[in-house]
Amino acid sequence: MKTLLIVFHSMTGGTRQMAQAAEQGASDEAAVAVRLVGATEAGAADVLAADGYIFATPENLASMAGRMKDFFDRTYYPVLDRINGRPYATLICAGSDGENTARQIARIATGWRLRAVADPVIVCTRAQTAEAILAPKVLDEADLARCLELGAAMAGGLAAGIF
Repeated sequence: MKTLLIVFHSMTGGTRQMAQAAEQGASDEAAVAVRLVGATEAGAADVLAADGYIFATPENLASMAGRMKDFFDRTYYPVLDRINGRPYATLICAGSDGENTARQIARIATGWRLRAVADPVIVCTRAQTAEAILAPKVLDEADLARCLELGAAMAGGLAAGIF
């Protein structure tokens, strides 16, 4: 059985909804075990045990969330050269455009020699005031459907041996 690891951090709920939608989509594939793990709990052993990854983070100040960065800091060297070629995808909940966060994760994945199998799914909330940024997020069904589809595609590709 293949394992898909979804590592996420969420402060206001948007990224959690995205990660849970991806988990739901992936869970329909019986040949794939799906693990949804918070960034603060995920470690190198989790990364090594997985066959593919979805990294989900909010964009904070044009960067990935600090707790997501901490996950990469803690796991980067212990798994380096041990996960080459494995597939990954990215989910980003952004107030603006999410592009810088996508680039940051892509650079880390390049160092790990992972293989991107989908374009990043970026949900832009357009939150631009302190109140809107810190408010709990409720994402619309169309955005969550994109996350669900990504999870299903990742699990389907793992199960079929495509990646």
